[in-house]
Amino acid sequence: MSATIRTRRLETDADLLAVAGRDGYLFLHDGHGLAGRGVAGRIHLPAPWPDSVELAARELEAMDVDDELDRPGSGVVAFASLPFERDVAAELVIPRVVVGRSRDGTRWITTVDDHDVEAEQPPVPASPEPSRHELLARQSPDSWTEAVAATAKLIRDGRLDKVVLARELTILTDVPIDRARVLARLARAFPSSMVYAVDGFVGASPELLVGRTGDVVRAQPMAGTTPRTGDPARDLQLAAALLASAKDRHEHQFTIDAVHDGLLPWCSYLDAGTEPEVFSVANVQHLASTVEGRLSQPAPSVLQLVASLHPTPAVGGHPTEDALERIAELEGIPRGPYAGPVGWVDGTGNGRFAVGLRGAEIDGDRARVLSGVGVVADSDPLAELAETRAKLRAILDALVSP
Repeated sequence: MSATIRTRRLETDADLLAVAGRDGYLFLHDGHGLAGRGVAGRIHLPAPWPDSVELAARELEAMDVDDELDRPGSGVVAFASLPFERDVAAELVIPRVVVGRSRDGTRWITTVDDHDVEAEQPPVPASPEPSRHELLARQSPDSWTEAVAATAKLIRDGRLDKVVLARELTILTDVPIDRARVLARLARAFPSSMVYAVDGFVGASPELLVGRTGDVVRAQPMAGTTPRTGDPARDLQLAAALLASAKDRHEHQFTIDAVHDGLLPWCSYLDAGTEPEVFSVANVQHLASTVEGRLSQPAPSVLQLVASLHPTPAVGGHPTEDALERIAELEGIPRGPYAGPVGWVDGTGNGRFAVGLRGAEIDGDRARVLSGVGVVADSDPLAELAETRAKLRAILDALVSP
């Protein structure tokens, strides 16, 4: 892409949700992050997309930038929602305008071939909210729980260790779904999650797949879930039971080991917490561990780290290839962006990618949503079904809140 790319400091504050609007790009976490709008260019990743990320990173690095801040997220930035399936093509998109807001309050704007644009878009008229909606399930609850039971038996027979099975719903509404309204609801309800929007895929993920800032790499894998009830005492009991659950701790350890092993070849130092913690969002609680380290030089782009990690056992299973075969057999259609990496990368290789969970593919008056659970040897199909319903509630409430 031949263009003039310029970053300058913003002296006024910026509402990243307003920057993204109804059709822009967003990665927002606890009030800071990046938002973009317009399309200056796209970088195609041929199939299989993980084999192409290094070329994309080099293409971004080679772009000429006039950057007065020179910090992660300034200069050229590309957003991406990468498919769960590794054997397909993908794209990165470079917005025409990107606005950033860091945790320390620094704000900036990057423009491509236009130095005089405003940070925020003019307010758009309110759109009508759906008054009716219909939910269509790809599999009936009975059929899905039968698949869970059959998979758990395979695991008990020693053929697999873990398989993540997802349920798919389609929501049909009587008016087009307003993506900006959905994002605003998610940001209010899940401030500790990463609220994202890339090419029609929107959501609020609690799980950081990987982030790179300079030579520091960080991931926060999650596996093991219990509901939240709204009763603080009861939620503490549920959290304690989650921490004590041999089934959930076993499932969690698969993911920690895979993330550690995926990052270790890139690192001069890497450490993972010895004990998981309970990470709470509005409707559920997860077992989470932090993996953090220092990258060897020359440091890889965050895109290369993404390609090394995806899919983790938290969204695929273990052993990986056997679990993916089982997923394809039972789910029947590609997951697309669900459970794939979603986030941003800049021209120096810094970036942050979440796991594409609690999201929806919005297309006019319909949205496709999925929710998965980790099936292990002693999984209870009805309990797993209840877990999918708890996870689905997050995005369903944002799509069709009464």
